[in-house]
Amino acid sequence: MEWTALFLSRLQFAATISFHILFPAFTVGLAAWLCVLDGLALATGRAVYQRLFGFWRTIFAVAFGLGVVSGIVMAFQFGTNWSELSRQTGAIQGPLLVYESFTAFALESSFFGVLLFGRGRVPGWLYFFSCLMVAVGTTMSSFWIMVNNSWMQAPVGFVRGADGLFLPTSWSDILFSPVVWVRFPHMLLAAYITTAFCVAATGAWHLLQGRFLPEARVMLRMGLGLAAVLVPVQLGIGHLVGDYVHDRQPAKFAAIEARWHDEQPASEVVIAWPDEKAERNRYALSVPYAGSLIGSMSLTSREVGLTDWNRQDRPPVAIPFFAFRVMVGCGLLMLGIAWGGCLLMARRRLERSRWLLWATAASFPLGFIATVTGWFVAEVGRQPWAVYGQLRTADAVTPFLSTPMVAATLVMFALVYTAIFGFGVLVLARLIARGPVGEAEPRLGETNPKRPLSVPVGTAPATQDHRVKELI
Repeated sequence: MEWTALFLSRLQFAATISFHILFPAFTVGLAAWLCVLDGLALATGRAVYQRLFGFWRTIFAVAFGLGVVSGIVMAFQFGTNWSELSRQTGAIQGPLLVYESFTAFALESSFFGVLLFGRGRVPGWLYFFSCLMVAVGTTMSSFWIMVNNSWMQAPVGFVRGADGLFLPTSWSDILFSPVVWVRFPHMLLAAYITTAFCVAATGAWHLLQGRFLPEARVMLRMGLGLAAVLVPVQLGIGHLVGDYVHDRQPAKFAAIEARWHDEQPASEVVIAWPDEKAERNRYALSVPYAGSLIGSMSLTSREVGLTDWNRQDRPPVAIPFFAFRVMVGCGLLMLGIAWGGCLLMARRRLERSRWLLWATAASFPLGFIATVTGWFVAEVGRQPWAVYGQLRTADAVTPFLSTPMVAATLVMFALVYTAIFGFGVLVLARLIARGPVGEAEPRLGETNPKRPLSVPVGTAPATQDHRVKELI
């Protein structure tokens, strides 16, 4: 492995996007969760939903800010490290990113302030509408990013000009590509499931500590209940994503399966140690016929191997192979925890099953791990192409970059991101550990119009000893 400017640029982009994706994976689902909580509080008037809303709103604000800061760097890198990609694909990628700003960012920036400071200062219906618009904005942001990335994975609706530039010929083909409409739901469900397990894990932790019991019960039950429904759907959507990879990116599919030679029928490698130099798997555990069944829904289909391509046209094998199995393993763990929790919930034994509460509390990072490893599969498996089948990654990098230049920025980004990530995780961990203490929300008409962010005298923080007793 040579430490070239190309390799370091790829490493830098991988590091920054791995850090960044953690926060959208959380905030997209959390924005929807806030809508649910505010809607329930508005419809029922129950204080438990209001306290939970205030608790998760603060966490959302911190995570949203970290996501915005880390995301800005991504745009800069397209110009600094990947100028050829920007130059050649700018006619397609540029408008897609602009559409994100005109739609998603406009909604988020317009209503985010109301979400943070407007509760009790605007009518309830308007506040709920603001929450909904923030949730729609975060979802639309994911949509445009997935359209952009899906076009790079399976380019459609374009022609190559005489100068090599990618020129759009059909925006409808780009926007409504079947690849987009399996990958976007896959990402959206990943965000919802990640949030569901964060909520359930927080509830389980506070139940184990014997604190904030009404709120903890709501978080645990709603989080596990939502996950029990969404995880099986996600597994089904994931199979559809696998179908597109099988049909449109066969080299990536072979790398995910660590299949070196054509097989008919094909076995499924459950676990192994891929040896790229020898073009074989060591210590392999395989299931006969399962590879054909997974790849083509047939027990006799012929599945291609990596040796059908020249070495320079193959993706790396180890990262997609192991990352895919980690992703699936996390999904199956989450499915087991969610279904087990719902079964105990139906038997009214959930809160007495400490082993399940500990398992749920420990499941907090599973959604994040599954999301990051899923992106590793998608992006590393696409290599050696920046635009699949059209533009090689080696031809997309900025031509005049030198290894020392990229090494310096990589070290700088690593230090800055480590500091930001460490501080952000510490703040979020303290907020979650503190629990839904919250503060009393000012009532409409009590604030001073000259000081719109002020809290009127007499609204003291709500404490554990002065809580509204209610039935859960």
